[in-house]
Amino acid sequence: MDIRDLIKPEHINLNLQGATKDEVIREMVHLLDENGVLLDRQAFYHEIIQREKQHHTGIGFGIAIPHGKSSAVRTPSIACGKTASGMNWDEEGNEPVQWIFMIAVPENQAGNEHLKILQMLAARFIDSAFREQLANSRSAAEVFQLLTQPN
Repeated sequence: MDIRDLIKPEHINLNLQGATKDEVIREMVHLLDENGVLLDRQAFYHEIIQREKQHHTGIGFGIAIPHGKSSAVRTPSIACGKTASGMNWDEEGNEPVQWIFMIAVPENQAGNEHLKILQMLAARFIDSAFREQLANSRSAAEVFQLLTQPN
């Protein structure tokens, strides 16, 4: 699997406006929907919210990876968003989240595909140099280039 098959520059929004986790999730779902990834925006939104209720998706480093597998997803995809300032992502009030990477996977491909994508992203986020480059990115094109360069 190649990350270039999952994310496109138009899947990246470095100016998320939401002030709450729910608002940001709605913006990210809308981003995927307006780029033809989803068959049913509301159904996928509910899948993401249900997943968040089961287990928070903040992973540290100011990053959250909400994800959902649903029949409402047309093709496996990743959306990337950045808030102007960090926001509380879970009830525990752990480290604020500024970067959100939303994974959408069709239900019929959910098994290994979902885990492979999570592993691919997590491997990048462990690298402090990568996180620094991400933090210094000023455009969707820069983020796209950073995400799609070989590890």
